[in-house]
Amino acid sequence: MAQELKMLSKHLNFYYGEAQALHDVSLDFNACEVTALIGPSGCGKSTYLRCLNRMNDLIPISRVDGKILLDEEDIYDPSVDVVMLRRRVGMVFQKPNPFPKTIFENIAYGLRVNGLRDHTSITKRVEESLKKAALWEEVKDRLHESALGLSGGQQQRLCIARALAVEPEVLLMDEPCSALDPIATQKIEELIHELKKSYTIIIVTHSMQQAARVSDKTAFFYMGKLIEVGETDTVFTRPKLRQTEDYITGRFG
Repeated sequence: MAQELKMLSKHLNFYYGEAQALHDVSLDFNACEVTALIGPSGCGKSTYLRCLNRMNDLIPISRVDGKILLDEEDIYDPSVDVVMLRRRVGMVFQKPNPFPKTIFENIAYGLRVNGLRDHTSITKRVEESLKKAALWEEVKDRLHESALGLSGGQQQRLCIARALAVEPEVLLMDEPCSALDPIATQKIEELIHELKKSYTIIIVTHSMQQAARVSDKTAFFYMGKLIEVGETDTVFTRPKLRQTEDYITGRFG
């Protein structure tokens, strides 16, 4: 059965002022699948990820041409509500960034911003989100303590719960484990396996091992260009291009 297409970019170019950071990137993402973006530092993978929910709009000198479609709608169309887009396409950053609020309020805040007012509904959604992020059992008796008292790995799962609370369709992860120890990293990776049953996940990672473990599809970027994309097993064991093979085997990058 063919997988449902969730999101794609068509001939995407991105510029910081005069400098072109992405060149003609066409890439698609299936529903309920994990795609890993790999490549050396500065290759454009995080820039590309931020194009997918228009985070780069926050950079005054940036501009985009080409298209990014979410459920066949161009997210750069002037009629698109960017706040609503970022609700549909959630993001988890490299370093855990909980708000200096309670664990409960970290999740409830986004719900209130999106118009949910009923306390019972908020409480239910907070619990559901923490369960989805595999954090509920660890924090259920500490909901009204500061989120800043959590460990790094717990903080990152809290940030994932916060992203999930507003019920996104796509989850972007920008090196979500780079600041975590191996045990916390394993928990996040196990969580990604669970979450892909319900979400389309796109993850930037520097770790070849992580890409191999968590992703269904891998896209290799180099110098702002998409060099090769395919099923992860194929890209890692039988890459089509020498450049991809050299990067994966550590000969450059």
